[in-house]
Amino acid sequence: MIQRIQSLYLFLVFLILTVASLFLQTGYDIPLTINTPLIWETMLVSGLTALIVIFLYRNRKLQFSVNRILILVQIILLSFFVYQSLMLSGENVSTTEIFSEKGIGRLIPVVVIILLALANKAIRKDEQLVKSADRLR
Repeated sequence: MIQRIQSLYLFLVFLILTVASLFLQTGYDIPLTINTPLIWETMLVSGLTALIVIFLYRNRKLQFSVNRILILVQIILLSFFVYQSLMLSGENVSTTEIFSEKGIGRLIPVVVIILLALANKAIRKDEQLVKSADRLR
């Protein structure tokens, strides 16, 4: 059942992570995050995993578990971003302009964690609904 609310949350996770990783991969001059291959590969794999999880709607326990693993990966990514933010000076002075090295893209894992938590809440609600329907039989 692809029309469930958790499918929408997971699709948003897929879009956010793949678009952000493609920006990082192509090397745009957007201050998203530190541009290392490990980060954009992690974001891309997490996004594709979220897309695959959408189609696991028949096995809600597996869907819930994979979402928890994705939350853990995003927490690790967020902790890496926080560490890198603490190590950067914050401003880069060039001859023409001053711009911040700390990009808004560091909030991407926070948004993704919130969306995955909302998806898990909806999956748990569906599981409870199915269990209550089984008790009535």
